[in-house]
Amino acid sequence: MSSSAKHICTICHCDEVSKTAVTWCTECEVFFCGDCEKPHKKLRLTINHKTISSQDYPTFIQEISSQCRDHNKNFERYCSVHACPCCDQCITDEHQKCGDMQLLSDAIKQVKESFSVELYKNELVDVNENLNKAIKYLTARINAVNTQKTEAFDEILYTRKSIDDYFNKIEQKVLDDLESKHLELKLNMASIVQQMEQRLHKIEKIQSEFTKMIQCATELELYFGLREIEKTTSEAAKYISDLKESSDHFSEKNLEVKISSDLLSSIQDVKSFGDININTTSSTLLVKTGRKNQALCIPRSDQIKPSLLKKLTIPKDMKFLNILACLILSDGKVIILDYNKKQLLLFSDDGFFIKKVVTFREYPLDACVVIDNTVAVLLGSANKTALVDVEENKIIQKVELFHYCYGVASDGRNLIISSDDNKIIKVNLDDMSQTIFKKGVEELYYIALFQGIITGTTSFQNEICCCKSTGEPLWTFQPQDIAEPGGLTIDKHGYVHIASCRNNSIVVLSPDGKTCKTILSEDDGIKSPWGIDINKEKGLMVVSSFMRDNRRDPFYDTAFIYKI
Repeated sequence: MSSSAKHICTICHCDEVSKTAVTWCTECEVFFCGDCEKPHKKLRLTINHKTISSQDYPTFIQEISSQCRDHNKNFERYCSVHACPCCDQCITDEHQKCGDMQLLSDAIKQVKESFSVELYKNELVDVNENLNKAIKYLTARINAVNTQKTEAFDEILYTRKSIDDYFNKIEQKVLDDLESKHLELKLNMASIVQQMEQRLHKIEKIQSEFTKMIQCATELELYFGLREIEKTTSEAAKYISDLKESSDHFSEKNLEVKISSDLLSSIQDVKSFGDININTTSSTLLVKTGRKNQALCIPRSDQIKPSLLKKLTIPKDMKFLNILACLILSDGKVIILDYNKKQLLLFSDDGFFIKKVVTFREYPLDACVVIDNTVAVLLGSANKTALVDVEENKIIQKVELFHYCYGVASDGRNLIISSDDNKIIKVNLDDMSQTIFKKGVEELYYIALFQGIITGTTSFQNEICCCKSTGEPLWTFQPQDIAEPGGLTIDKHGYVHIASCRNNSIVVLSPDGKTCKTILSEDDGIKSPWGIDINKEKGLMVVSSFMRDNRRDPFYDTAFIYKI
């Protein structure tokens, strides 16, 4: 999108001359007027620099201020406690007791290469899709109630033909009631559609300029641009989520007419022509879950400190488990995948055994939560994945696969499965169609999914790889703190939590795959961990571990639950 704003040549401005800029150099990060552009094009050092027209410089960036609006001073520091930039006056007034202050220049270093860029790019896509879906949904509902109104109107008129003029008055009353309730439904949904269209226009404007913003903006501008995008997408996602969860805007309110039975049987006894009711049913609208409003600068790994809540109480007759996966359901209950007896076990949120959910014929290798009480279990050697209803204790569907598979993850709409021969299988849960992608990274084993990005362990075991869901590699890291990694999971900030079996620890890897830190070790009671899972909404983590009740007893597999 072209901008109507007039940019001033950076070089001339230094000489206190205001000349209109015609180009922007993405490498020098300055504006040039026509005269200053000529030597820039000819110099050996800058002859190959990429430039764009100043009119193509993103308007979204221009609307963001790099100064504190309260004090009209430049931002100098970043407060990790409050996750916000601060000017010197902000520090004096509000942040004197905040111990974790860093230079803003350090906080925004390499922001263009950071995980946040891909994260917010995906969020723009998701929120855009959600708004379009919601608008189409409500537009269809408006058409539906229009049709229902017409059908109800026709039924009323048909019935009225057999009735004496005596009933004209009550006939008009019910028609007015119909019109009133129809208008109530229509105006309410039309108003919401109008609000969503306004938000969609803003999202589409930002999205159309996103690539140019990455190319053109300075580090500081991009930092504030991404903060504004985060704020905009979070507000839009929260707006849709709030409408769906805390109100009845998406409930299917249908117009319905009931003709009085008394009218048909005895005209003289009729006191009402009928009733117009709004029949409400659950919404069928499915939208992608947005993140809560979070800061662009995510917490450091040294701020991640799990606290132990409880351990699973394993019944005496079950102390020979081989736990390959452990999961936390939406209600806080825990699922254990036992390899030895090929079974899925359910424990309460207090850690006590509830029931055996199902037993498989094949050996299960991995499992993940799909949605609510539905769990996907990977039957690797059988080239299958089973979808299990935990409440009903049954396998509701089996998905035949074409390859031997190692790990499974889900976003609620798709299953992502790692398989041999460097392939990723995507299973659409609506129609069970499969798409196979060739990975650009080494063969993945256990995997985790976050914001459309796949992270997994490779065939080299100690190497962690990250790639897009279509297979394009993003980064690879081989941390020294990890030895024989088992399962892995990702928290709400994008940090990868890895069960390091051989050195009895849980290791956290930063979202960009550059730094790692051990957060739980043998000193915390961790021994040979393998299964691990995080419930992002509840802030809970479950980790499988060996333990024994006293020194004379043998070790057995259990799981610890932590608050993170």
